[in-house]
Amino acid sequence: MKSQVSNQQMASSAQIDKLKNAKIKPQGHLINGGRQPSRDGSVLEVLSPRDGKPLTTIANGGAGDIDLAVASARKSFNQGSWSQMAPAGRKKILIRLAELIEAHAYKLAVLGVRDNGTEISMALKAEPGSAADTFRYYGEAVDKVYGEIAPTANNVVALIERGPIGVVGVIVPWNFPLMIGAWKIAPALAAGNSVVLKPAASASLSLLLLAELALEAGLPAGVFNVVTGLGATTGEALALHNDVDILAFTGSGVIGRRLLEYSAQSNLKQVFLELGGKSPNIIFPDAPSLAKAAKAAVNGIFRNSGQVCISGSRLLVHRDIHDEFLALVIAETEKLTVGDPLDTASDVGAIHCIEQLEKNLSYVAKATNEGATLCAGGKRTLSQSGGYYMQPTIFCNVSADMQVAQEEVFGPLLCVIPFENEADAVRIANATDYGLAAGIWTADLARAHRMIKTVQSGVIHVNCYGGTDMTVPLGGMKQSGNGHDKSLHGLEKYTALKTAWIDIG
Repeated sequence: MKSQVSNQQMASSAQIDKLKNAKIKPQGHLINGGRQPSRDGSVLEVLSPRDGKPLTTIANGGAGDIDLAVASARKSFNQGSWSQMAPAGRKKILIRLAELIEAHAYKLAVLGVRDNGTEISMALKAEPGSAADTFRYYGEAVDKVYGEIAPTANNVVALIERGPIGVVGVIVPWNFPLMIGAWKIAPALAAGNSVVLKPAASASLSLLLLAELALEAGLPAGVFNVVTGLGATTGEALALHNDVDILAFTGSGVIGRRLLEYSAQSNLKQVFLELGGKSPNIIFPDAPSLAKAAKAAVNGIFRNSGQVCISGSRLLVHRDIHDEFLALVIAETEKLTVGDPLDTASDVGAIHCIEQLEKNLSYVAKATNEGATLCAGGKRTLSQSGGYYMQPTIFCNVSADMQVAQEEVFGPLLCVIPFENEADAVRIANATDYGLAAGIWTADLARAHRMIKTVQSGVIHVNCYGGTDMTVPLGGMKQSGNGHDKSLHGLEKYTALKTAWIDIG
């Protein structure tokens, strides 16, 4: 078994080495089935967080490029080449796209790591692996969504149908562009809509390749368009466009609020938001295994350098086991190797950009100034590489009202907060503006059920952290957003209900 694993690792490393320094040509938008530059010819340089060096350039889109993409999407929708295709036809193409994603998994993963910094071991599973599962899931779901017949008088037949809405605008972040993009693109396409995607300017490469694979799978030209550029110009133009029917977004609360304003200023398009989190991971003394809980807590905050929306960034530990559990967490953290995200030996990759690294380090200073105790990490590391790396960082003696315990850092920074009892744990868990995810570690089934009901989070893990699949929805409470990604519920926001009231005399 060991030799088989070793051979697999060698094969993986060889594939990664072949791709990690490949030249990347300048990237244009993908509109109406073809690549093209921005109308004004402007470009943006893409820097790799691995070493801070330029990778390539992407087209820097503006309102004119968005106009072209939206017109292409609207034309394709009205012509019906996709929107009116039989569900079995859409199913076949989406499943074929899933197969192509799997066939190009290493290319997609390495391309993504080069421009966003996620460690390759996680990226392979979370990016092409997850995206393939998502397109296959919604492809299989296409021909299993039924309409309804209402209970009416005998002289009336009332039909309730679900159909596509039109043009869907999608704006996704840089941390998991392929995974999060697929969560929105796949159900939107499955429902029969056309899509205009605006990726993060610093993490567009894998999504541009995805759009090319979609064409290869048989998706008609114009149904899936990608316009790259800055949020303040390209994203704003998409959000304000009067011919976009739905906007789906994952990102910060600040931008989410702005998108709602843009909806009000334009055509009152529906806006679905998946925003930030400050997720509590709650450890009771009767947790089935404190060692397992410690390992999960470390992975739950430090994988992808904490750049995960559901990161368990607040570790709530019962006071009776606080010191013992903190020691376990520190010991697990010290086992982690921070390094080149394209080295399979690295457990933790790069911070996405220098601005994010500086923000993370500013929170270290804030936490120290507020009186928290630095127990591990807290510094930039591997600066000689030219890349953006940070030590996994743990603060203890954190109170629930500290800024570092209230605001989303989006970096490898863990706050350890003691609690006295179940009621105190619930109070601290709910004492932020966010409600995206939570973890509860206990052997008491009654307590677990009570806390599932009282902790204000859209996703609650019990005796684990992370790892949900496509069968369940992901959505937040409070200021963590509205609507849901994943599961059959993910289709709902991309469909319109239509009633037919038929008088049959």
